[in-house]
Amino acid sequence: MKTLVLTQAKKLIAITVFLTTLTMPAWAAIQTVTLSVPGMTCAACPITIKKALNKIPSVSGIELNLAKREVTVIFDDTRTSAEALVRATQEVGYPSTVIGSAK
Repeated sequence: MKTLVLTQAKKLIAITVFLTTLTMPAWAAIQTVTLSVPGMTCAACPITIKKALNKIPSVSGIELNLAKREVTVIFDDTRTSAEALVRATQEVGYPSTVIGSAK
């Protein structure tokens, strides 16, 4: 009887583990995207843009290039998207477009 209960418990644990792995989200994919921000023209602009992008929890890195008017952002694409980054810059008055990306 004890062996039967142990066998059933092991099967139940195996099924639970299997179902849990099926419902787990995909592994995080770190992505890098470069945004063109033509309105970034003064020394204060990058500060405003960086603050807006840092509010997105999945952003892990931001590199601003005022001379090129570009922003390179590293983020977890399972938690946000390039479109969300573009929206964030637009919401603070700096419309942007994606000009390059890499995984």
